[in-house]
Amino acid sequence: MRRTLPTFALCVALLSSSAAVEAAPRPLPGQTFSYGEHARQNITVYGDRSGHPALMILHGGSWVRDTDWSGRARWFADRGFTVYDTDYRLASDAAWPAQRDDVLAALRWIKRRGGGTPVVLGSSAGGHLAVSAGAYGAGRKRVRGVVALSPVASPYRAWQDGGMRAASPPQRKLRLTAELLAGCVPDRVSGRCWKKWVDLGAKSHASGRDDAPLYLTHSAADFVPVAHSTDLAHAQRTAGLRDVAVRIEPGTAHGGELLRDPAVAQTVLRWLRQRV
Repeated sequence: MRRTLPTFALCVALLSSSAAVEAAPRPLPGQTFSYGEHARQNITVYGDRSGHPALMILHGGSWVRDTDWSGRARWFADRGFTVYDTDYRLASDAAWPAQRDDVLAALRWIKRRGGGTPVVLGSSAGGHLAVSAGAYGAGRKRVRGVVALSPVASPYRAWQDGGMRAASPPQRKLRLTAELLAGCVPDRVSGRCWKKWVDLGAKSHASGRDDAPLYLTHSAADFVPVAHSTDLAHAQRTAGLRDVAVRIEPGTAHGGELLRDPAVAQTVLRWLRQRV
């Protein structure tokens, strides 16, 4: 994502009062705005805001890397969405719950600027943030629906999987970045650290009908296994959420790679359109 504020947008920000902000020109495709003071607390907007439903995108990268979703953001914008491609602080910038706090702040920013209540698309670590935002508190009030591609819905499960003898290199790396995100090694004896790992798991906040609808998908050989999503889906259904789907696609694709299959991309697009 681009991280420099365009000159025109900067002038508007400097000259506007709160009333003038509401009357500011609609953002042009690819304009970047700040929703906080940190360099990564920014949103790049694609598409025309007038009458189009809002879609927030949360990139993956194991909570430690920025990944480029601009091409896919334009793809969704070309199909009728105003897309808010959202960055957030990485685990190297701040420990949890800073990342969830950033997503919630970005959602408030979108609502204040006329985006209303968006649907959210998250990939891998971004999928974790997406399902977390949809479940934290009364998630349905801030999110219309969540599509999560290979979501790391349970960082603790990822930590366990990465410590197994048969763990793949990506799973071992994810174990380390989950530790960095939490800021501590999970230990059930240490109450404060264990509470943070519990809080990291999206299913610990499942409240059923108060939460956003879910479409969760993994590939059959995903290094983030589908158990992340089936456990979350079970918790949500038990709590009373009925609009939950878990889908397994063939192959080894992970996160945004799943959208390279046109059938998967169209299914995701159709699901998102049905929730706005």
